[in-house]
Amino acid sequence: MEIFDYDNILLLPRKCRVESRSECDASTMFGPRRFELPVVPANMKTVIDEPISEWLAANGYFYVMHRFDLDSVAYAKRMRDKKLFVSISAGVKPDDYKLVDRLAAEGVGADYITIDIAHGHADTVQRMIEHIKKRLPDTFVIAGNVATPEAVIDLENWGADATKVGVGPGKVCITKLKTGFGTGGWQLSALKWCARVATKPIIADGGIRDHGDIAKSVRFGAAMVMIGALFAGHEESPGRTVEVDGRRYKEYFGSASDFNKGEYKHVEGKRILEPIKGKLADTLREMREDVQSSISYAGGTTLADIRKVNYVILGGDNAGEHLLM
Repeated sequence: MEIFDYDNILLLPRKCRVESRSECDASTMFGPRRFELPVVPANMKTVIDEPISEWLAANGYFYVMHRFDLDSVAYAKRMRDKKLFVSISAGVKPDDYKLVDRLAAEGVGADYITIDIAHGHADTVQRMIEHIKKRLPDTFVIAGNVATPEAVIDLENWGADATKVGVGPGKVCITKLKTGFGTGGWQLSALKWCARVATKPIIADGGIRDHGDIAKSVRFGAAMVMIGALFAGHEESPGRTVEVDGRRYKEYFGSASDFNKGEYKHVEGKRILEPIKGKLADTLREMREDVQSSISYAGGTTLADIRKVNYVILGGDNAGEHLLM
């Protein structure tokens, strides 16, 4: 298979069929709901918090609330009280089993649960999927993170409703440096590889640097794109505000960093400072316009039309000549 990442790929335009890009429909079905865009902020403490999750849910966007220093049952109850859908994260430890049991026992439930661990192709994930499906059979279960077709096949067979692809390609991930494993540097190829065997939705997680990478992710099989760095650094982002040489930044760190863990143990993440970008709503509006433009370049009217375009792989002896379906 070809090995490439977002920077190595360009999509090829087809004849435009719309008079205005605003006619293009950038929305997507994911599970039982339709969302305005195929993007979701990463479930990280410096990217999403309760007020942001409320705003996203109320305005038609998908979200996944993080699981750190949070009573997820109380959070789910507050979302239910506001008539908003519940999308939470879980790990695979005993406390996570208790969380699922409490959600079931107290009648709160959850619309979406994301089992979110660094190496999701694991027996522990299989057992957690089975537990959620037993206690909360109507919940849409997302499981990850994984990097191979074998992992996607297993997670689907274990009962996951969607899989999350990406091991260490994020801006604050250092998995490949610490372990020698991961999809850093070839995340888009890994997505293509995994999507070929998937029968259920895939979330592309990590490595997104520009809005055009959303269209590239959709082209290679993503139903949803999880984004960290581009969503960190907004005025309302939960990261601490830091001023350096007169410029304002927001703190952004990985979930596997010592900043998130509170100790230096099995660390696979780091901390960076993101320049403050303004309001999250403005970024989402720009993303929507850019995805609409992508759809128009694809010669389509809906998001799925992006999957029909050809592409070129840049670089090497065959630069600009490698035309693929």
